[in-house]
Amino acid sequence: MRLLPQEKTALFIDGANLYAASRALGFDVDYRRLLDFFDRVNLVRAYYYSALLDTEEYSPLKPLTDWLAYNGYTLVTKPAKEFTDGAGRRRVKGNMDIELAIDMLEMAPHIDHAILFSGDSDFRRLVEAVQRRGVRVSVISTIKTSPPMIADELRRQSDQFVDLADIANEFTRRQTEPRPRMQRAEATQD
Repeated sequence: MRLLPQEKTALFIDGANLYAASRALGFDVDYRRLLDFFDRVNLVRAYYYSALLDTEEYSPLKPLTDWLAYNGYTLVTKPAKEFTDGAGRRRVKGNMDIELAIDMLEMAPHIDHAILFSGDSDFRRLVEAVQRRGVRVSVISTIKTSPPMIADELRRQSDQFVDLADIANEFTRRQTEPRPRMQRAEATQD
């Protein structure tokens, strides 16, 4: 990964997306080591975005979000929405795209390099807008899963794409078994 020490840099971590990519690759992120990895640049801010379900008395994300908030990350959260879909299944929705986009656009005049941890195609126009403001944008996700976790248009728009698998050893907590991704079987009718 090309990191320039003099560049003012900010990290924008789509928490759900990074979690899904790291699990698909078979590792857990050590967030202290992640900050240490970017210690060689002028790191202005490290944002972490996550929707939290507050209907439960205890959330499994609570220890992580508490730790992040006290250890150098700017935590951006909002309540997730819980609903029942048409099939009667409980679903949770908590998209943080708008929050991330606003923060990146607001930070653009103050940074030289934005590093986005996400593969979401919705961020392509955001990356383009930030680049027009003179900011170099690196995107970290992976193409080494099946299917790839990054949208091709986001990868192509970035100034630099870094595969998460290639730098994972810099901030891996422990090795786990890669989780197979569920693929929907298409029903065919004769």
